[in-house]
Amino acid sequence: MLRSIPATLMRGGTSKGLYFDARDLPAASTIRDHVLLAALGSPDARQIDGVGGAHPLTSKVAVIGRSARADADVDYLFLQVMVDRAEVSDSQNCGNILAGVGPWAIEHGYVPATAGVTAVRIHMVNTASVAVAHVPTPDGRVEYEGSARIDGVPGTAASISIEFLDVAGSSCGALFPTGQVRDQADGLDVTCIDNGMPVVLIRAGDLGLTGAESPEEIEALAAVRQRVEKIRLELGPRMNLGDVSRKTVPKVSLVSPARRGGALDTRTFIPHRVHEAIGVLGAVSVATACVTRGSVAAEVAGLTAKPGAQRIDIEHPTGFFTVEIDAQPGMDGLAVNRTALVRTARKLMQGEVYVRSQAWSGA
Repeated sequence: MLRSIPATLMRGGTSKGLYFDARDLPAASTIRDHVLLAALGSPDARQIDGVGGAHPLTSKVAVIGRSARADADVDYLFLQVMVDRAEVSDSQNCGNILAGVGPWAIEHGYVPATAGVTAVRIHMVNTASVAVAHVPTPDGRVEYEGSARIDGVPGTAASISIEFLDVAGSSCGALFPTGQVRDQADGLDVTCIDNGMPVVLIRAGDLGLTGAESPEEIEALAAVRQRVEKIRLELGPRMNLGDVSRKTVPKVSLVSPARRGGALDTRTFIPHRVHEAIGVLGAVSVATACVTRGSVAAEVAGLTAKPGAQRIDIEHPTGFFTVEIDAQPGMDGLAVNRTALVRTARKLMQGEVYVRSQAWSGA
């Protein structure tokens, strides 16, 4: 027999996934993962027997519940459901799926809506950090339609401003987890940074690329993919992440000079496919590196930190990602006071997703 689970299918930023109330999923993570694999249709390259979109960006899950933390309204656990293997990972945040958490929490009664804009304080369980989403709620209801445009998503939608309060070093223990702004790996200069997402920055030119290649062109270059993965595996332990062979972090972002007026251009491995855009927290980490003297990104971008907030435009294959960052250089390195950005989200479908009953027994 089939078993139903209440779920909402939402686009969050440039990703798409299922949003669940934590109370509707098994408490045991092993059983929960079996259920989610069945719901998304993994492992299968097409995810034909589930609602997954056959790509890492559309095979995602948000699990939401009331938070026990005094500084948060809801807990948000992000889960990446692998497409081609029976695996669910909680090793990272997802700032795109995060964009839909505030609207979902309001509509499901976890946060009362206020007239105008409702602030939702979100505990990102994966890294024990907090973000604040400012959700438009005219007349006390979530508004999804609006004039905000983000690259990588057709059309426009309501603007959701997101502030990140304490994400520096949230996965690796330090903003620059190796203790240095620049390191060497496989003979190349790299910068390892974690301002919400662990990222390794490499100059695209050091891999024989211009940096303007499309994701498909880069994925077709086996030698490049293999070298990127070799570097990622080498740096994982040095970034305090341990063996990352089966983890989705760190990401690897290839950086090159800007082509459209931004700070620099990026092509980001997530970690084995190349992103059609760039992840939210990945962009925050790249932007932070751009204003850090001596980093690979700062060298390419030609930027340095300055007092007060500044806007950094990160170019990616389908446009720009703008990050507002307030960081102060000092004797002990870079102190990040605040980062913020704008995302959009849209509710696509709400109802029940059906899975085979044996998934609830772990079969």
